[in-house]
Amino acid sequence: MNETLFGSIRLRCAFRLGLLAFLVAGWPLIGAEPIRVTATTTMVADLVRQVGGDKVKVEALMGPGVDPHLYKAAASDVAKLQRADVIFYSGLYLEGKMDDLFSKLSKTNKRVYAVTASIPREKLLMPSEAGGHPDPHVWFDVRLWEMCVDEVVRGLSETRPALKAEFIAQGKVVHEKLRELHEWSVKKSAEILESRRILVTSHDAYNYFGRTYRFQVVGLQGISTVTEAGLADMAKLVDFIKKNKVKAVFVESSVSPATIQRISRDSGARIGGELFSDAMGTPGQIENGYDLGTYEGMIKHNLTTIVDALK
Repeated sequence: MNETLFGSIRLRCAFRLGLLAFLVAGWPLIGAEPIRVTATTTMVADLVRQVGGDKVKVEALMGPGVDPHLYKAAASDVAKLQRADVIFYSGLYLEGKMDDLFSKLSKTNKRVYAVTASIPREKLLMPSEAGGHPDPHVWFDVRLWEMCVDEVVRGLSETRPALKAEFIAQGKVVHEKLRELHEWSVKKSAEILESRRILVTSHDAYNYFGRTYRFQVVGLQGISTVTEAGLADMAKLVDFIKKNKVKAVFVESSVSPATIQRISRDSGARIGGELFSDAMGTPGQIENGYDLGTYEGMIKHNLTTIVDALK
């Protein structure tokens, strides 16, 4: 009897110790708050959400229609950055007026990541006008944007090491989705003859797009919207459109449409539609079954608009 009693007591103790060990080991994950992320552009914010899922709470500094080239951080933005567990920004001098702020924050042991850091430099375009800075609009080559997934996985994993395996697994899912989106983009572009693939827009945001999907891209302004186009530039573009019999030109959601509208009037080319350039659309706005407030929706909207106008 005594041996049975002692055995029962030992069994109960072992069970309680095992339960306690389980609870202690799992404590950081049970009821843990999502990682507080502050992102700059809508594209970066979407990429972090895709990788992080419900393990992250993402706040974007720049909303739909906001131009990151001209954006200056307000006091409320600095507070959001300071409150964040981790910060993600695009990089390559896209958020040029905020670079000094990111540098200062990184020196305070704040986790700060440029998602484009994982792109090999030889894959970047280096326009002569940019003063040694690469063209930052890499998201218009879906293959390059896919490379940014790894930097997001790294940043989230270093911020919450206990969830590293989950972030790596979800990163693989996002990689696959982006490969499928690239293949869709190749097929969609093929609906237009290459001789008619001439894309005229407000500024040179689409050079990666042109290189990958075989479009001749002509922007009225350079890769940044900081510099305004002069009358000579406008006249030159009008002549180009007439000479090449370009059917349509396009305005951008984050750039004033006034100059392109004038180009349209002077050249006879119609406005083919509005493209997303440095910001995505409004979340929840559905077009042809996809959300314009997502990266996938942005890419599909742009290509569908371009193809429909030019073919």
